Amino acid sequence: MKERAAIVQYYIEGYNEMNLEKMTAYMDPSIEFKNVSNGVVDMQLEGLAAFAEQAEQAMKLFASRKQEIIATRHVDGAVEVDINYHAVLAADLPDGLKKGQELSLDGTSIFTFDKHNKIRSITDIS
Repeated sequence: MKERAAIVQYYIEGYNEMNLEKMTAYMDPSIEFKNVSNGVVDMQLEGLAAFAEQAEQAMKLFASRKQEIIATRHVDGAVEVDINYHAVLAADLPDGLKKGQELSLDGTSIFTFDKHNKIRSITDIS
């Protein structure tokens, strides 16, 4: 379990550094990503190429971003992390948020793994 927690930490370091290679280093090629906001799935992706494309687009939206792990749980082979998220926008967004605006939220990310300890899925919940 410690190995999986270390893989999650490495992914989050890559996320914070906006380093796509580091983010995807331990991902299964058939990665599934889901974002759930206020109980609604607002993004769902399948496959490493789709994940990488979305991640690259998202990086352009932020001047900075940071996920901080507040708590880690091991549940049925998955790693669940409670996250404190802070970001500064690099561009205006269609929903009215403006460049330079700061975002802060708390959430949970659930990472599942295959038998080779590759990340099989990520579900972000906020």
